[in-house]
Amino acid sequence: MDLHLKGKTALVTGGSQGLGAAVCRALAAEGARVAVNYRRNAHIAEELVAEITAACGVEAMTVEGSVADKNQVARMFDEVEERFSTVDILVNNAAACPSSYVKDTSEEDWEQTLRTNLSGTFFTCQEMVRRLLHLEKSGRIVNVSSAAAYLGSSSGRAHYDASKGGIISFTVSLAREVAQAGIAVNAVAPGLMITKMTAERFEANRDKYLGTIPLRRFGEIEEVADVIVFLASDRASYMTGTTVNVSGGLLMG
Repeated sequence: MDLHLKGKTALVTGGSQGLGAAVCRALAAEGARVAVNYRRNAHIAEELVAEITAACGVEAMTVEGSVADKNQVARMFDEVEERFSTVDILVNNAAACPSSYVKDTSEEDWEQTLRTNLSGTFFTCQEMVRRLLHLEKSGRIVNVSSAAAYLGSSSGRAHYDASKGGIISFTVSLAREVAQAGIAVNAVAPGLMITKMTAERFEANRDKYLGTIPLRRFGEIEEVADVIVFLASDRASYMTGTTVNVSGGLLMG
């Protein structure tokens, strides 16, 4: 199926590793130009750009910046527009996920987690929407939430879970605001995926976690990336304000 992404420009926050890198690869495979956002480890982002440029024959670039700083967010968009003219697709993937139980969580950790995950999503969406409205252009935004937004967790991630729940509510509200301008805003709620950040914890308690998943396996980041890319495309043209459950059945009602 042609997703009609050739010639489109996508900005992926937190795009250099894990799910973000899988999204960048999948977008490039569909012919989109990709801006890979990173906050540290420039060489990893540069290696990804070189990889997808060689493999897919599309243009790509790195763009440094913290989504938790609205001034850096504006600069990121400026840099991408200077290279590629406009941003058609925004994927909000950057996230912080510290671990501490509520009784032990510092005010600093609480605020930094929400600043990165929830305020960061707000800052990037706000910048994207302002620019699209100014140009009278349509566009697509995909926000990455989590199954934990619905289920919570018992492993000391209440601040992360709260931020991801906020993303779902924000997605719906923003979608209502900008629908008539042709800007679609959707989200995905991934379940348990094996990434560099989760591998040790999941493998140490493999049977416990797999017992909660009806499909009885962990998700692959590429499986979630495919759903994100679909939502970023015109093939999802009648979808907005939706959060797609990509959890292996973990979120069955």
